[in-house]
Amino acid sequence: MSAVEEKGKLRLDKWLWHARFCKTRSLAQKLTESGHVKLNGTSVTKAAQAVKPGDELELVLGPYRKAVRVVALGVRRGPAPEAQALYAETRPPERLDGFLGEHVGGARPEVRPRGDGRPTKKDRRDTDRLKGME
Repeated sequence: MSAVEEKGKLRLDKWLWHARFCKTRSLAQKLTESGHVKLNGTSVTKAAQAVKPGDELELVLGPYRKAVRVVALGVRRGPAPEAQALYAETRPPERLDGFLGEHVGGARPEVRPRGDGRPTKKDRRDTDRLKGME
């Protein structure tokens, strides 16, 4: 146990991993360093930032922004019920507009039946005409 953990604090990346917001500690570190985490209203860029019970976190995970309060520090990465006991949601997750992981304009790309192979030139022209590119 490190000196930080003994004083009732834990590294942010470890806490995110224990609370199952990230699958690995390296992903938790990348999430923190990318600026997608706010601790008590201040943007955090270092994974070694210490968190303690009572701290407020705001996380951007995919298309959602979550606000949680740290209730407890984890000792290990346990099962989901144990992880959910580490935090309390302060407000429901809000969906972010303009999330880059979605399809532009809300339209889904054309889906080809599996096993049909590559599109033919005629298929490509039909698709271009449908999109208004021709």
